[in-house]
Amino acid sequence: MTGFDAFVSLLDYPVYVVTATTGEERAGCLVGFANQCSLEPPRFTVWLSKANHTYRIARSAELLVVHLLPSHRHDLAELFGGETGDETDKFGRGPWSPGPNGTPVLTEALAWFAGRIEHRADWGITSGSRSRR
Repeated sequence: MTGFDAFVSLLDYPVYVVTATTGEERAGCLVGFANQCSLEPPRFTVWLSKANHTYRIARSAELLVVHLLPSHRHDLAELFGGETGDETDKFGRGPWSPGPNGTPVLTEALAWFAGRIEHRADWGITSGSRSRR
């Protein structure tokens, strides 16, 4: 393994679940790509897949709730990462409570915060052919 694949294989990301709500609709998904991006003002960036039910709800949401899952909660990671909200009521299968703006808060998360959506952007790059390891 070389290049981009070798680089990515060395990373150890935390696992987050992001929830959103718009009107009566609620959604949540596993997010592997998220990070703090500013200390002052405090900001956190979350990348959502456009193929995802949560993305469609988050486009109209005012805020997102970001949950840090405990390492032993593989069941929550599988539920929010392996099921689609188009077909499954994920919130009917685990404990949660309404948080800010009614956005679901997973009560078994290790920690969570609610953040107002400041900006939406269509980001991404494609791995180049030049790399070093």
